[in-house]
Amino acid sequence: MDYLETLQAVDSQRVVVFGHSRLGKAALWAGAQDQRFAIVISNNSGEGGASLARRNFGENIAYSIAHASWRYCDHFRDFIDRPQNLPFDQHMLLGLIAPRPVYIASASDDGLADPKGEFLTAMHAEPIYHLFGLRGINTTTWPKPNTPVGDTIGYHLRQGGHDITEYDWEQYLNFATRHFKEKMESR
Repeated sequence: MDYLETLQAVDSQRVVVFGHSRLGKAALWAGAQDQRFAIVISNNSGEGGASLARRNFGENIAYSIAHASWRYCDHFRDFIDRPQNLPFDQHMLLGLIAPRPVYIASASDDGLADPKGEFLTAMHAEPIYHLFGLRGINTTTWPKPNTPVGDTIGYHLRQGGHDITEYDWEQYLNFATRHFKEKMESR
């Protein structure tokens, strides 16, 4: 972002941070750490990303650390067999992004990423957005595939596996266009 702000060709007020899988985890963290990102988008990020860790499903803490321990601090290992004792969960990470728009995407055949857990994270982050007077995901019902939901928190479950598809990009572009248009109109 520091570099992008130096480029005249880039509108630094409209930079979206996006990531898929491991980089979806990184996009959420980058968005939480740097408020200059206008929108945060995470695609199929799973454990350590958009999925609730306390749900202990799919790529749970044990699996994730065994698969790629370098992603996490050493203290995270203390919760391998007791995720319910975590002092936080991923909806709080989304809360750190508020009031900026955030979009979470899942895929129906990506069990490791825990699509329902990713939806629940978006749903449980909604009260944080309400504190800012914003609408969040606007539903407590997990949507059917290919049915995007939400307002300032967006979510979709699409059919298919662990990938980024044309359908995903269409949803992200629609979400960003809507939010950038609203921001311009409110000026």
